[in-house]
Amino acid sequence: MLPFARVTIIGLGLIGSSLARAIRADMPTVRVTGHDADPAVRDIARRIDLCDDITDTAGASVTDADLVVLCVPVRAMGAAAAEIADDLPADAIVSDVGSCKADVLAQLSAALPGRTIIPAHPVAGTENSGPEAGFATLFKGRWCIVTPPAEADPAAVERVAELWRRVGADVETMDPAHHDLVLAVTSHLPHLIAYTIVGTASDLENVTQSEVIKYSAGGFRDFTRIAASDPTMWRDVFLANKDAVLEMLQRFSEDLSALQRAIRWNDGDALFNLFTRTRAIRRSIIEQGQDDAKPDFGRSH
Repeated sequence: MLPFARVTIIGLGLIGSSLARAIRADMPTVRVTGHDADPAVRDIARRIDLCDDITDTAGASVTDADLVVLCVPVRAMGAAAAEIADDLPADAIVSDVGSCKADVLAQLSAALPGRTIIPAHPVAGTENSGPEAGFATLFKGRWCIVTPPAEADPAAVERVAELWRRVGADVETMDPAHHDLVLAVTSHLPHLIAYTIVGTASDLENVTQSEVIKYSAGGFRDFTRIAASDPTMWRDVFLANKDAVLEMLQRFSEDLSALQRAIRWNDGDALFNLFTRTRAIRRSIIEQGQDDAKPDFGRSH
């Protein structure tokens, strides 16, 4: 039995459009309704036949939904939820795809008191954005972390989890605050570092006579890929999850200082031990199927 019959997706960027495609591919009998605040995005979604129906208002998109998934920047979740409050069916479940969970849960709970709210975070994406960037297999073999409030109905949690399983994701359930700490390490801090390094390189362009960009090697090139991600989304992520990000940034700063000392004092053993440990972590990521071990990270040329 399918977990839902009528799914509404609000926000038709990379994740929202990928979810729409995945549901239509893997659960073709589920009716998918979409809405985006940007009229240009709605026009594109209609042109590419992204959903069974695209509505011009958020309220109209949820009138018969049994699941509503908010795929908007994390600091816009509360406003998006408020837009649908008057039209949301009493038995509908509201979820989201944001990469910060405690803040999002607080926003949704304030905007939709008494409603069933089951947040989730599919840990998947690319540096591209917009409705044409999505693809149906984005979530296959990736994790989706479901972060229900303590009082959530287990049956509702299972229905949301089953939706993500049906589109190919592996599902884990986690406390919202713990999720935010984990993602601060695995996603948010790496993005912050990438933005910083690419910004530093940009500032040095005049000093190096454009050689930073011209001779970009694999490492810097990968940082630019991460730093090409949606600036609105990541601005909101850092502000919404600032406590966990600042905690991880402080830890990183301390580790970076230790690395500086090792280089300054020619401590080759410390450097070798660090690089050996981190190489093992990379291998474990590949073994768990979270990346490609092919040469040049599986890039086609």
